Amino acid sequence: MAIKDRMSGNEAVSYAIRQVNPDVMPAFPITPSTEIPQMVSTYIANGEMDTEFIPVESEHSSMSAAIGAEAAGARSLTATSSAGLALMWEELLLAASNRMPLVLTLVNRTLSGPININCDHSDGMGARDTGWIQIYAENNQEAYDNFIQAYPIAEHEGVHLPVMICQDGFITSHAVENIELLEDDVVREFVGEYRPEEYLLNPGKPIAVGPYSASNYVMEAKKNQEAALENSKEIILEVAKKFAAISGRSYGLFEEYKTEDADYIMLLIGSAAGTAKQAVDDLREKGRKVGVIKLRVFRPFPAKELAEALKNCRAVAIMDRCESYNGNGGPLGSEVMAGLYREKVMIEAVNYIYGLAGRDFTVEEVYGIFDELEDAVRNGKKVEQYQYIGLRK
Repeated sequence: MAIKDRMSGNEAVSYAIRQVNPDVMPAFPITPSTEIPQMVSTYIANGEMDTEFIPVESEHSSMSAAIGAEAAGARSLTATSSAGLALMWEELLLAASNRMPLVLTLVNRTLSGPININCDHSDGMGARDTGWIQIYAENNQEAYDNFIQAYPIAEHEGVHLPVMICQDGFITSHAVENIELLEDDVVREFVGEYRPEEYLLNPGKPIAVGPYSASNYVMEAKKNQEAALENSKEIILEVAKKFAAISGRSYGLFEEYKTEDADYIMLLIGSAAGTAKQAVDDLREKGRKVGVIKLRVFRPFPAKELAEALKNCRAVAIMDRCESYNGNGGPLGSEVMAGLYREKVMIEAVNYIYGLAGRDFTVEEVYGIFDELEDAVRNGKKVEQYQYIGLRK
């Protein structure tokens, strides 16, 4: 039976961590993810879970300790934001290349500089090529649900890769919303016990983790890692189907909102999808055929699936909540457009940058973007690519 409550996103993820009860959690505080290790350590102190909490001296150390614990056969996780993720950079690559199915809960915050503690996706997107699965949440409910699904995905024999569960700093992490929680025993049964096939503390079966690899083997290892990432698409969907059976909440690689007959679609990630959906509802009442695609899984990137979902619309606005500094657009814009081209879906596609460092993104701005798309298609008006929304003049 569902338990109705009110929680912030950080509270919801911490509650999910308590229910899963992993073996080891090393962590170092950084805004806006600090509450997660704080709440988990409180659960441990109160005897509500028996996870081994390790306070460390930096985020680099927390990921190092998580990798070590995972290699030893323990189900492990940590939490961080922004510069903390950047400090883990070397270790993120090691976790993925050593095929460690650990979990990181990332509360998205802008990377310096200038120094800022508010939300954008520059931290998660900066780590997009480290080999991790990345799953983003629109709201607190999704942050909770995504974490519960993380270990069954990561630990699947066809995957064995780390998973990054992402939510928007302060927007979801600290805002309180109504939420439905699952019962503890239901979560424990869904996630199951961790029984690794290979691990360091397995008597009589010695293995090496992270040894030097000669050139003869590295490409094959990387190809196997890439194949596992591609395999994870199917596993993500399988786990989501099982999760729907116990929760009644369905998830895919992305969510389509009123796109069946949409001529104009906005594609974006995270909490801003709620703003876009409200604008779509408003415009639908005026007879406008508009819709939203909210990308949930950024890694592995569902290029072919998105191209299929977009092929019947006339134009798409691709929204990036971070700057890629490639002089051409944001990471989501670049990948979606490449996917459209590869699948020969020739629609109008415009990349926008919005919401950097917590800048507001409003319903009115969504109206304006849809107006611009329609003007381009109907009247042939040239639209500026790679433009910033809400930029002060």
